[in-house]
Amino acid sequence: MKRATGALLGLAIGDAMGRPTEFEDVEDLARRWPDWRALPLPEPALVTDDTQMTLALARALQRAGELTPQRLLPPLREEFVAWARSPENTRAPGMTCLAACALLGRPGKPWQEASQPGSKGCGANMRVAPLGLLPGLDERQLAGAAQLQAALTHGHPTALAASELTALTVRLLVDGVPPAQLPGRLRARAQAAREHYDAYWLDDFAARVGIKRPELFLARGWDECLTVLDRLDAALAAPTPDADPCLATGEGWIAEEALATALLCFLLFPHDPVLAVRRAAYSGGDSDSIACLTGAFAGAHHGAAAWPADWRARLEHHDELLAFGALWD
Repeated sequence: MKRATGALLGLAIGDAMGRPTEFEDVEDLARRWPDWRALPLPEPALVTDDTQMTLALARALQRAGELTPQRLLPPLREEFVAWARSPENTRAPGMTCLAACALLGRPGKPWQEASQPGSKGCGANMRVAPLGLLPGLDERQLAGAAQLQAALTHGHPTALAASELTALTVRLLVDGVPPAQLPGRLRARAQAAREHYDAYWLDDFAARVGIKRPELFLARGWDECLTVLDRLDAALAAPTPDADPCLATGEGWIAEEALATALLCFLLFPHDPVLAVRRAAYSGGDSDSIACLTGAFAGAHHGAAAWPADWRARLEHHDELLAFGALWD
């Protein structure tokens, strides 16, 4: 099925489709495209910082080899700084990522001092999909690396928790878990991890942001994820496919809402990946981030064949996306 390829292509397709709709409300979109079910993929299909940073993480994972914090941190830091300094970084990048990467670029500065502890923006988890695609990871590696890559820029506990759940969603879909089981599986993980802090991956980060009991650092993050999962369950219990999904689970500017609204779009149309991505991109919130996660989920479930051939061919970064997909498939 080529699930990794499908996820990466879907992520970039969603990102490119949501790029021109971001920052517009649904009423404005309706004047340009009256039918959300016919929302086109732009020509050319240019992506945003979401796909750019996803590829930065993918490159860092490839360079790291064996996945440990000691092996991952140097290339991840270098890739994030290179992204921030790139002349291609003109796609409405997030202020948190820019501020953190500027600090990460200072030699000798601990990564913990670069992190922005007050931010739980979706920049933490819109880029995390590669960790759900990388074969052979155990539960601790997936959780720890997902939290660490988030913490380099977004230090709020909800950013870390939502990033882990986003990577876990991709992993579960790659492993063939039925979509309907996802909310329950994510809820179980959030409840089980509520008072767990993995110092092997996060080192002394909790202490540096003033938390005296590290085991309580992530509790707020897991609680906020559980709250948005409640909203997701309510939306799925009384689905309204033609309504703006942001009205049910949030506009997606923050990490837990980006996860929940992307999941909502995917679960409204689990058998139609193209329609799911169109629904996500035709929304009143952070449309590109919501759609890129929706595309990653749909592609991980359906595989590469989910996406129209002409869409795939005109994607920016097409060759690199396919190369990572082939590597991980």
